Amino acid sequence: MSDTPHAPPATGSDAAPLRLYLIDASAYIFRAYHALPPLTRKSDGLPVGAVQGYCNMLWKLLKDMKGADGPTHLAAIFDHSEKTFRNTLYDQYKANRSAPPEDLVPQFPLVREATAAFGVHCVELPGYEADDLIATYACKARDMGGEAVIVSSDKDLMQLIGRGVIMYDPMKDRRLGEDAVMEKFGVTPDKMVDLQALIGDSVDNVPGAPGIGPKTAAQLLDEYGDLDTLLARAGEIKQPKRRETLINFADQIRLSRELVRLTCDAPAPEAIADFAVRDPDPATLSAFLEQMEFRSLARRVGDGKHPDHDGPALAPRPVYMSAPVVTPRYGATAAPAEPVEAQGFDHAAYVCVQTEADLDAWIAKATAAGVIGFDTETDALSATHAGLCGVSLAIGPNEACYIPLTHEHTPMAGAGGLDFGDAPDTREPLAQIDKATALAKLKPLLEDPGVLKVLQNAKYDLAVMARRGIRVHPVEDTMLISYVLEGGLHSHGMDELARLHLGHEPIPFKTVAGTGKAQKSFKHVELDPATRYAAEDADVTLRLYRILRPRLAAEGLLTVYETLERPLPSVLAEMETAGIRIDPERLRRLSHEFGLRMVELEQTAHEQAGRPFNLGSPKQLGEILFGELNLPGGKKTASGQWATDAAILDELGRNPAVDHPLPATLLEWRQLAKLKGTYTDALSAAADPDTHRIHTSYQMAATTTGRLSSSDPNLQNIPVRNDIGRQIRQAFVPSPGNLLISADYSQIELRLLAHIGDIPELKRAFKAGLDIHAATASEMFGVPVEGMPAETRRRAKAINFGIVYGISAFGLANQLNIDQSEAGAYIKTYFERFPGIRAYMDATRAEVRAAGYVSTLFGRKIHIPAIHSKSGAERQFGERAAINAPIQGAAADIIRRAMIRMPGALEAAGLSQVKMLLQVHDELVFETPEADAEAAMTVIRQVMETADEPAVKLSVPLVVDARAATNWDEAH
Repeated sequence: MSDTPHAPPATGSDAAPLRLYLIDASAYIFRAYHALPPLTRKSDGLPVGAVQGYCNMLWKLLKDMKGADGPTHLAAIFDHSEKTFRNTLYDQYKANRSAPPEDLVPQFPLVREATAAFGVHCVELPGYEADDLIATYACKARDMGGEAVIVSSDKDLMQLIGRGVIMYDPMKDRRLGEDAVMEKFGVTPDKMVDLQALIGDSVDNVPGAPGIGPKTAAQLLDEYGDLDTLLARAGEIKQPKRRETLINFADQIRLSRELVRLTCDAPAPEAIADFAVRDPDPATLSAFLEQMEFRSLARRVGDGKHPDHDGPALAPRPVYMSAPVVTPRYGATAAPAEPVEAQGFDHAAYVCVQTEADLDAWIAKATAAGVIGFDTETDALSATHAGLCGVSLAIGPNEACYIPLTHEHTPMAGAGGLDFGDAPDTREPLAQIDKATALAKLKPLLEDPGVLKVLQNAKYDLAVMARRGIRVHPVEDTMLISYVLEGGLHSHGMDELARLHLGHEPIPFKTVAGTGKAQKSFKHVELDPATRYAAEDADVTLRLYRILRPRLAAEGLLTVYETLERPLPSVLAEMETAGIRIDPERLRRLSHEFGLRMVELEQTAHEQAGRPFNLGSPKQLGEILFGELNLPGGKKTASGQWATDAAILDELGRNPAVDHPLPATLLEWRQLAKLKGTYTDALSAAADPDTHRIHTSYQMAATTTGRLSSSDPNLQNIPVRNDIGRQIRQAFVPSPGNLLISADYSQIELRLLAHIGDIPELKRAFKAGLDIHAATASEMFGVPVEGMPAETRRRAKAINFGIVYGISAFGLANQLNIDQSEAGAYIKTYFERFPGIRAYMDATRAEVRAAGYVSTLFGRKIHIPAIHSKSGAERQFGERAAINAPIQGAAADIIRRAMIRMPGALEAAGLSQVKMLLQVHDELVFETPEADAEAAMTVIRQVMETADEPAVKLSVPLVVDARAATNWDEAH
């Protein structure tokens, strides 16, 4: 960068300090091209889709820049040509770039006309890239004492961020400073050149250091300071492969540094003074928009000075927005002019790829398309153990294929349906490509950063392919896009989304594989029906993406998706693949002990009832309790049987009018039966017989609030507060030489209530590190914290947590076993002492009634359809759900943010052997080498306790309790 001495602060118009905005126009053009469907001018058929998108984006930017911190000077910087001084340094620079789409080429000069019509200077220079001009002008503005704002999200420009230079991402409406670079890449902006030199860039064909990715590069630069020192001391690196790469490719890495380094000394075609902000000339702008036949935009823009503020400036078509659009590869195959939802499904058009030549052709088409649908077909539901039957690709509506890999003939059956056993199968093998060969060919496509892979429930497919050495990237997930847009309104499985958005009923699995005992593995499905089923999945997924993805930006939910959802599938896939180890012998002993105790309880129950009966039969229980013993409180179900659920038995056990031991005996028996069946027996059966590790599956879109759920097996509902639950957790153990770490947020929902409701009393207690329940009790009942009776604190605790969930006087009375009137008085006193909570609840009720949804601190929308129910009881339920949802949802968002950041933070700290294994509500469980435990807990706490930042800065501290031990119970 320039070392020009500081000049006196420059001034813009009206003596305002210089604030120069530099628009990365080349990136804008490609983003606009991919953000709208093909459009032609009606009068002559001229392609103008990119021009219209660019105008919309530019107008919105100009409108949003109005204000005190807007620009005094403004310019749009363009690329002039493909060849620059970098091609002299390295003739393969950008050699992989394909030619721009044919319909985009004639739009380039029109975009420049559009820029001028909006009153913005166009700047370009032969032999230099737009990024070099941006760097040059940014440095000049900085050295003049002003500020440069680069309108782009391109990582190549992040090296410029620093004193007097920031970036602004208009799509996310976010300013990017040094913290944002550190958060994303793990280095400060001044090290971005060195980092990019190491990692290279496949889009620009910058070679870099083979095998070194961003995380490793950041770690190396943190350890050695800069690239020159790293290369000079490469022989000290302990990892052999890394050491050899840095030694053998040192010259290539240095060349890469020169290719990615931006120059601040390019000849400036115009002076900054010429870029003074000015309103567009109304006549010029109106004439241009009329010439382009952009009449809708002309109406919104008005005279160019006072644009209409109604509605979004741009309704984009799908585009992969999380990376800078510096290449036309994404979406190079134009989307069909006919809306995808209007096109029928032609299963006969799907292709079964059975030869290497056909596979090569499909890979080439997929690479050119830039955005593809992708799906896997397996022979089991568990991603960690499933066999891969084949994969499917889609590049457009009805342009999809299935690539079978391990299909087999259906086993032959003899008379009566019996297998022939060892009888030889004389049928010809199925025609399919060798699996290893096919995967080797698919790997570059699936890992190509220039090709976006669109999946439905990506986590499953990522885990399946990772087990085969393929890291599918970059990825979009239609299930999660739908979840962000319409969480709480419906489920987000592919079939339901196809019905909702495409009016299409996908082929049911049972029609190709059968049902019940006759169901066969997918690998035994004949290739024709397998192709129709599998290719349709990829086709549907890509169509859903093209419909749903644009809504994220239009509805203000893009940041929610990009920060809370999209990065998480790969993290969860790694956790599921890692699994957690159990001690099978301990579980067997527990199961045996539970069984013996259940036999004892069964005998006791028979004695208490006066006769034998089946403890597992609700019908017989009802007859004993309410028919023969005549216990009070009996209620019959719609079928006419007595209700005997846990709530009924618990009520009988707590009712002072019921002087009978049978309900308590039944409750204990039921609890043991559930624990034995659900955990001690099921966990042993679920563990891998070789590794003794359990691989649960996380559902990301199953709850309305963003909380994850766990299944097969469910590890989130193991009791934690009773002795039996703790015994089960003691069976979760680390591998030899390791420890388990449990890191748990302390009272996160109450902390969020204090922040969201702006409750001064709770804030003070949390900031002072007080016992919040004792502090609440003291505030409510006027009792000193010192020497407070345990029962008083317990009641305050019940109210604290109950209020978060909208508890009623009836519910609190049942929980505390007190009169409803007394419970009502407690709640009334609580609201009197903490009026901010009542205000929060009233405001939330009003919000959900008006909008039908509530939002978390991080922007997640949680729809509450019950709020509009005709049933008063359902509306009340909706109000209670709405009160809790912003709190529980924010807690879920925070732990998601922590999980997404955790792998990178651990690796950056040199703790790559520490693995995140489980997420259980507000708790994360890790496995770590014993020697790394203390360092790991420090990093884990730091990541979790700052997970709200920088998006939100809570007014109360987040506190994480972390402990390392030899089993999960001791660590908790």
